[in-house]
Amino acid sequence: MQMGPDERRIMRERERIYRAQVSQEVDTALRESGLRLEGEKRAQFEQRYLQERRRIEHSLRQEIESKRQQQLPVIQERLKKEFQETSPSTTSTSAPAASGSPKK
Repeated sequence: MQMGPDERRIMRERERIYRAQVSQEVDTALRESGLRLEGEKRAQFEQRYLQERRRIEHSLRQEIESKRQQQLPVIQERLKKEFQETSPSTTSTSAPAASGSPKK
């Protein structure tokens, strides 16, 4: 599936915004660390910062997915009970009214 020009433009813009945000975070982390790095050392710091950030984000995604998987059965059961209780009464209430109206 090919993306249209607008979709490609949006993707490029999102990527540009993401890179700017990450660059700003790296600058902030470097400033807050008190380090004064230039050239190769700064590039190494940025690379390590990004590696650690990806590791943290991956860990958080796994944690969120695990919690979601634990909560899904509870939600499903609650919805099942909620809709089983309302379905028969709704059907029985609306069915006689619907069948009674056309006969009049």
